[in-house]
Amino acid sequence: MRHFRPAAERGHANHGWLDSYHSFSFADYYDPQYMGFSALRVINEDRIAAGAGFPTHPHQEMEILTYVLDGAVAHKDSMGNVATVSAGEFQIMSAGTGITHSEFNPLPEQALHLYQIWILPGMAKVTPRYAQQRFDAPRGRQLILSPDAEAGSLRVYQDMRLWRWAFEPREQEQDFLLAPGRHLWLQGVRGEVMVDGQLLAAGDGLAIWNESAIQIASLDLDAEILLFDLP
Repeated sequence: MRHFRPAAERGHANHGWLDSYHSFSFADYYDPQYMGFSALRVINEDRIAAGAGFPTHPHQEMEILTYVLDGAVAHKDSMGNVATVSAGEFQIMSAGTGITHSEFNPLPEQALHLYQIWILPGMAKVTPRYAQQRFDAPRGRQLILSPDAEAGSLRVYQDMRLWRWAFEPREQEQDFLLAPGRHLWLQGVRGEVMVDGQLLAAGDGLAIWNESAIQIASLDLDAEILLFDLP
C-alpha cells in the first residue's frame, strides 16, 4: 500500500523571516490525517532569511536531524556545542532528557534552505548528544542514519535507517527491497524521480507499507531523495 503526499498540499506558514512547509502537523498547522508516519514525527522544509533564525528554545525525547541544502546554520546548545553546519552537511541531536539550542542563518546576504526532521526515539531518557557530518559521495545511495552508526553513518536511537539517494541523470530503474513489516517514507529533495510509475518531485512525500520492493528511476539531472526505512 502507498499514500502520496503532494508538496503543494503540505501545511504552510510564512512569517516573513521564515517560510516553512510541513509534511506533518506542526505548530499552528494541524491535520489529524498527518500526525506523522511510523517513527517520523516532523518533516519541515524551511527557508530562513539572512541573519534570522530561532532563538534559544528547549527540546526533549526527540531525535532531531537537520539537512542543510543551501547556506549555513550557526548552532549553539546547552551541551557546549558551537558549530556551523554548511550546505551538504547533516546534523543530529538526541534531545533525550532535555537540551536547549539556537539556530541562526549567519550569512548576511544569502537565504538558508534546510530540512528539519524529528524522529521519535526508541528509548527514553538518553543522555543528550550532538554530531554532524558531511557525506562526500556525490552520487548513489549513501547511508546517513542507522542504529549502530554502520558504514560511517550517524547514530540514531531508533530502529530505522535513512539514505540520501542522489541519482545520475536519467538513471535506469533500481530496486529497493523492504523487509517484512517495514515502512518506507520517500521525500523528494531535488529534481524528479519515478517510483513504480508515481512521479515524485521536490517537496513530495510517498509512504509505502505492506510491499516487498519498489523500483526508482531518475528523470532529472541532480535528482535527489531521502529514503527512510522505518519500523
